[in-house]
Amino acid sequence: MSSEPSTESDASKSSKHFLEQWIEADHLAGRTGGKVVTRFPPEPNGYLHIGHAKAICVDFGMAEAFGGECHLRLDDTNPSKESDEFAQNIKEDIHWLGWDWGDGFYSAADMFDEMYEIAENLIRAGQAYVCFLSQDEWKKYRGIPTEPGTPSPTRDTSPEENLRLFREMRDGKYADGECCLRAKIDMASPNIHFRDPVIYRIHHVPHYHLGDKWCVYPMYDFAHPIEDALEGVTHSMCTLEFEVHRPLYDWVIDRLDEMGKLVVRNGVKIRPHQREFSRLNITYTVMSKRKLLELVEKKLVSGWDDPRMPTLCGMRRRGYPAEAVRTFCEGVGVTKYISTTDVSILEQCVRDVLNRTAPRRMAILNPVKLVIDNMPEDARYPCEAVNNPEDEAAGTRTLSFGRELWVERDDFMKDPPKKFFRLSVGREVRLKYACLFTCTHIVEDANGEVTEIHGTWDPASLGGNAPDGHAVRGTIHWVDAATAVSLPVRLYDRLFMTEAPDADPERDFKEFLNPDSAKEATAYCEPLLKDVAPGTAVQFERLGYFFSDPKDSRPGAPVFNRTSTLRDSWAKQQGKGGR
Repeated sequence: MSSEPSTESDASKSSKHFLEQWIEADHLAGRTGGKVVTRFPPEPNGYLHIGHAKAICVDFGMAEAFGGECHLRLDDTNPSKESDEFAQNIKEDIHWLGWDWGDGFYSAADMFDEMYEIAENLIRAGQAYVCFLSQDEWKKYRGIPTEPGTPSPTRDTSPEENLRLFREMRDGKYADGECCLRAKIDMASPNIHFRDPVIYRIHHVPHYHLGDKWCVYPMYDFAHPIEDALEGVTHSMCTLEFEVHRPLYDWVIDRLDEMGKLVVRNGVKIRPHQREFSRLNITYTVMSKRKLLELVEKKLVSGWDDPRMPTLCGMRRRGYPAEAVRTFCEGVGVTKYISTTDVSILEQCVRDVLNRTAPRRMAILNPVKLVIDNMPEDARYPCEAVNNPEDEAAGTRTLSFGRELWVERDDFMKDPPKKFFRLSVGREVRLKYACLFTCTHIVEDANGEVTEIHGTWDPASLGGNAPDGHAVRGTIHWVDAATAVSLPVRLYDRLFMTEAPDADPERDFKEFLNPDSAKEATAYCEPLLKDVAPGTAVQFERLGYFFSDPKDSRPGAPVFNRTSTLRDSWAKQQGKGGR
């Protein structure tokens, strides 16, 4: 899209979400200096999850829509919880989603010198002071929204004394929590966040990027608007919980303007503005970094990239296509309304993409032997199989079959109901791509378990079509027993059994973990599957979509993760139908 949006009809404007309308109005009014600049500002204290994907799509998407740029900025102001591991994974996840920040990579840590200078300027102007109240004391002094707070005993300390104290904080004279720097704003404000908020605290912890250079660190609410201003960001988009923080954001921007710190672009002073939108909530999922970390640390999952996790690296390992995640994020929309999206919508986006792109292969998860009695034991017959019926360019492959095959146990019933069109004694079915087969009898063990299905084929039906053109209601898949390869498969399902696992504050969300969310099995597969490269998506015909694990697969020895069933099995279990 051009960087200069054209005048559009009212109908077209109404189809744009409120953030897009806001940015467009600023851009047309010349407040962007000719370039829209947004930013995605993750803290490198954990792995990104599907909620972050929505924010990424909003931030990068709005910049793209107006021909601008989106910065990636690591807000690394809390060294006790941050690491280079998290920082690198953030970059990988954003690139996986298909976005790129170009030259616009920033880190809060790289701006600490200037932030410190800004803090000293506030002290000189009488707009910040060093406070020795403990955290509990400060909460008491801050008061409640309906009544004014009580000023700190050091609120009116002289700028000279505050400057000396702040430098002593910087030089390591005080212990963690012994004192802090507060902005001097309004102790009577109904907005608690505006009552002399902390802007610097002491933290004797090495920074993963800067080592021991600092023992005082800026608070996020102070650092964030400074970073936006120094980078020339025009539009700062956050989730709704930051709405009450916006007055502080604007206060900091005002102070930066007074100090002459705002970027000037094409003769226009760039004043960043913040707006908020609703965060993404999904059923059967927890989105709290703290809770996800708890699952990892207690080894209730195999790690941040466990394929059941809502992290982007977990979804990537499970086989979710980036296109599907982006389509989902675009589909949920951008509003100010707090809502929860059914995870089945995300799962359907995944199926829609994989249905178009994943090649089909034959595999059997619950095998029973099928024997074609009227076929010679050493006979081999070729058949042509379609690689993807949704993609003609995908072509075909040649399979071979003989007297003994593996089929799914669920495709046979001794006493079938009326609408069961698969295998039963006396029934004819199509063995997909191969031939027509009629079951004549079965072999059972002492417990009545079917061990072999016997029958006959019509050689004239080679390829799967009836020579006389009669209709065959049932079609089942199979694998040739003589050439099948056995491969490990992980059958993943939803991590939680209930739609809102963390809705009740009186109950531990871990109570609702699904004990059947990960199962291991062995699949009998057509030979081509043995040579699938790590990180490849395929459809096991009639069973679901699978992905060769990029972490555990080896050349010639893939391990398959189930990405999704072919239909919404949860909806079917709950009587909602399936897609």
